Amino acid sequence: MHLYDVFFRDLAQRGLPCQVLNLRSSHFRKLTMVGNFMRMHTLNLDSSASLTNFREECFTCMPNLKFLSLCETRITNLWTTTAALAKLPSLVELRFQNFLQDDEARKHPASDRRDDYWDSDHTEISIHDEAPSVSGESIMYRHFNEEQYLNNTDMNIDSSSEDSSDDSEVDFSSQDRETSSMELLPDAPPGWEDLVNLQNEVSFGTLDMQDDEEPFFRLSDSRLSYIAPKKCISHNPSPICFEKFYREYMIVSLPNLKILDNLPIRKVDREKAEVIFSQNFEYLPYKRKNKESVVSILQKRETRANHTRRLFPRRKSQYYYSRSLSAAKVGSAAWPALCPLPIMDTTARDDRRSYRPRQFEYHPSDASLMVFGTLDGEVIVINHESGKIVSYIPSLGTMNSVLGLCWLKNYPSKVIAGSDNGSLRLYDIRLMPPTATGSHQSAGSIMFDDFDQLTSVHVNSTDELFLASGYSKHVALYDISSGRRLQVFDDMHREHINVVKFSHHSPSIFATSSFDRDVKMWDLRQKPNQPCYTALSSRGNVMVCFSPDDQYLLVSAVDNEVKQLLAVDGRLHLDFTITSTGSSQNYTRSYYMNGRDYVISGSCDEHVVRICCAQTGRRLRDVSLEGKGSGASMFVQSLRGDPFRDFSMSVLAAYIRPSSNSEIVKVNLLASSDQDKGYSYTQHSHPLFSSGG
Repeated sequence: MHLYDVFFRDLAQRGLPCQVLNLRSSHFRKLTMVGNFMRMHTLNLDSSASLTNFREECFTCMPNLKFLSLCETRITNLWTTTAALAKLPSLVELRFQNFLQDDEARKHPASDRRDDYWDSDHTEISIHDEAPSVSGESIMYRHFNEEQYLNNTDMNIDSSSEDSSDDSEVDFSSQDRETSSMELLPDAPPGWEDLVNLQNEVSFGTLDMQDDEEPFFRLSDSRLSYIAPKKCISHNPSPICFEKFYREYMIVSLPNLKILDNLPIRKVDREKAEVIFSQNFEYLPYKRKNKESVVSILQKRETRANHTRRLFPRRKSQYYYSRSLSAAKVGSAAWPALCPLPIMDTTARDDRRSYRPRQFEYHPSDASLMVFGTLDGEVIVINHESGKIVSYIPSLGTMNSVLGLCWLKNYPSKVIAGSDNGSLRLYDIRLMPPTATGSHQSAGSIMFDDFDQLTSVHVNSTDELFLASGYSKHVALYDISSGRRLQVFDDMHREHINVVKFSHHSPSIFATSSFDRDVKMWDLRQKPNQPCYTALSSRGNVMVCFSPDDQYLLVSAVDNEVKQLLAVDGRLHLDFTITSTGSSQNYTRSYYMNGRDYVISGSCDEHVVRICCAQTGRRLRDVSLEGKGSGASMFVQSLRGDPFRDFSMSVLAAYIRPSSNSEIVKVNLLASSDQDKGYSYTQHSHPLFSSGG
């Protein structure tokens, strides 16, 4: 392992008896500082461009840390970030960006500042004679006085000669490290010049300071009056700063914070933040106000069960305690459990291969089963709990990428699969072996007439009919029992129809979504020449689906335009107001979770799955995915809520690296992450495919 990697791994695990630690421009990807940092009050991680998140145990051994700077990182997730920072009881000043006053407000720059510990004449920087032992080696450091140390260039630790191990929590990817930090950060605020000049050097040992409790960038007492962010200029922001209501969320989640991004937090700011937070976020699921332990909830349930009739004439809902238990578990798992779908191939070891999933669907009645189709035209039924393949259907040269999958509800052993070359087949998984045999594949399947450039298939509630749509303006209707195509409905939209969906309970009602920006409701009993109604989006529609009770339509348009409509007439019920990115290729997909209680939404140019309340639109949490290893960013290609397990979902994730296969990642918000899995939070979807759901 590279010595640079070993040193910083050892640093994070062992700790240091320092007061100020400068790790600017470090290559931590997932920060875990679990060593003893009891004396440290200031930590600078600015310009750590690889840093995306914090491990759950990070910051647990820094009780005196007061000042933390995280400008120009890649941190994005409000929920995991605040959960990590909440473990810092002394934190009073935090920066994810530098808010500097405009020219009018900056007439009194350095003269208004008291002596700063960064440039105080009383500061003496010393380096310990012995650094922490690294893999049996002892690294010796020379003594430097402050002037020698600041001008020294030999102490720069260069990681560019080798790549780090993919298993490392710290990613030190190759970069030119001779560029000065002042060049990378030209707008550094007053008082940071000395710190910036340190470049990538780490300051160890003791610092004798005139005032060791001064913040990073401080306004004098006469200037602590509030300066509105709109009168300031943001410099060097991390992506988290662009999250909607970022400042309000931080203020509410970190009640001890006094200064955020160089701006003081007033009482009125806290009051306003609490109002905005309550309007736009769910602290806990199902409107629970306070965190409770699972044991406490179970005790209350037993007590009330014994005395309900006598003491409580108004009984709690049958869902009250189950929802309270879910809320307690979600509240205690800021880092939900993520696990890639384990696929246990039963072929001989030498013939084992990896699969490239492109679409998947949970089974409608068997909680353990899932079907997925691959980019190579295979259809695979798997027990997603054990990872064992139940049925394997090869492409046999007739299938390309499988984009459409739909189970039959009344005949749960049958599934329809459609590929992008137009091929359509119905399979009976009871007749399909778990491995390719080459002899039984046609016996358990029915072929239908092709539908060119197919992207979507869906079966009605009685398993009599199914619809197909694709890169055309038409929709085809098929009879399942006879295998015949009954009709093609021409020109239902002005552009191609990406997704078609039957309702869950009415066998003749279906909806279509098109890139012409229209969503239309149709009724087969009216020979769909005219839609029942048309609802308009502001951008092209990627998909549509019914709520499980058919009361709502969930419409997802390009670039995070997610709306819930009343299914009866198409009126707007709820706009989830997810921030757009400005990308016309940011394809958004949304589904229901926990019945119709919550909505999960992911987009292909971003790295998060957003979870929102389906009744209020309030954001419960963002879940992101990041694969294991350097450069292993992942992208959300599709997603589904688990129909049998609350607060569980699966996400089809594609790596940004072309050489890596996509995979299905299972997410459980009721359980904490398993650090041994190598997965953490930061998810993205790949714009390669806009078809299907």
